[in-house]
Amino acid sequence: MTPTPQGPLHGLRIIEFDAIGPVPLAAMILADLGADVLRIARTSAGFFDNAGGAVLHRNRPHLSLDLKSPADRERAMDLVARADAVIEGLRPGVMERLGLGPEPCLARNPRLAYVRMTGWGQTGPLAARAGHDLNYIALTGALHAMGAADQPPPVPLNLIGDYGGGAMFAAVGLLAAVHSARATGRGQVVDVAMTDGTAVLSSLFHALSAGGLWTSARGENLLDGGAPFYRCYACADGGHVAVGALEPPFFAALIAGLQLDFDPAAQYDRSRWPELARRLADAFAASPRDHWTALFQDTDACVTPVLSFQESADHPHNQARATLVQAEGLTQPAPAPRFSATPAALAPERRVRIDFADALARWPE
Repeated sequence: MTPTPQGPLHGLRIIEFDAIGPVPLAAMILADLGADVLRIARTSAGFFDNAGGAVLHRNRPHLSLDLKSPADRERAMDLVARADAVIEGLRPGVMERLGLGPEPCLARNPRLAYVRMTGWGQTGPLAARAGHDLNYIALTGALHAMGAADQPPPVPLNLIGDYGGGAMFAAVGLLAAVHSARATGRGQVVDVAMTDGTAVLSSLFHALSAGGLWTSARGENLLDGGAPFYRCYACADGGHVAVGALEPPFFAALIAGLQLDFDPAAQYDRSRWPELARRLADAFAASPRDHWTALFQDTDACVTPVLSFQESADHPHNQARATLVQAEGLTQPAPAPRFSATPAALAPERRVRIDFADALARWPE
């Protein structure tokens, strides 16, 4: 991918106060799309500087400041005065104690969008408590809905709370607040809680529950693995396939491809689901994963191989779209989404350290 000098968010100035979890991903996405993001890094490197930061900190420079130092706090405030937005992910009250909370920042820069990213939110009885992605999604009902009926809920990576309910809502909230500030001249504080975001992501299931179409029993519903035509199956070589044949035409293609003697019209007859699940499991277990991949690749049966992160880079579809690219010796996701007029650009060489004078020169008043 050839880096372009401008992206859709060109001209947007964002200060990212170093954090883990959703903050670096949100900042990365905004930087990928052309925003000028300056990461104020902690003076001591943590895990994400040495490992995950090789990807999550791409496309933006960083400035090391000791926020416990009055001089460095004043330097940070000088940059806040020139920014469109700030994003931070510390516990409620920490930025206030540092003198960099919303009140002094908005006093210095009344048009500022001040985005606060936490798990529990800025208010509520749990606001000051520690937690991680798994804790946050546990409180929303989302975690309870996942997994097999006879097993504890699985750990679904940190894609749901940290990234879906956190990073994505932080990025949307930041852009909405900047848009509002440009229209009104007034900045504001954006309180992003992973519990709130995950609840919004669960909207469909609240609607299904209200309509009597979803039960609280795990593994008995249409989209939680209860339906035999929407789950994963083991193959002869230990690999797996994902089957998503929800609609009747896709289910019919699945049955035809497997040459099963099963009436497609009985797809939604729940009394036959145990039988159908056994037959599908036996069929897929008879051949290796790649056999099924080849058999169904030109059909609408909605059967795909379950790939590892390493394997996904070699899949023809991902290669054709350059979904994953090589940069700085790492395989990493390309920026998304894609724009026709001003493409997002991957420029990991911008992941450099600058000093305060460089930062001021970068953002003239």
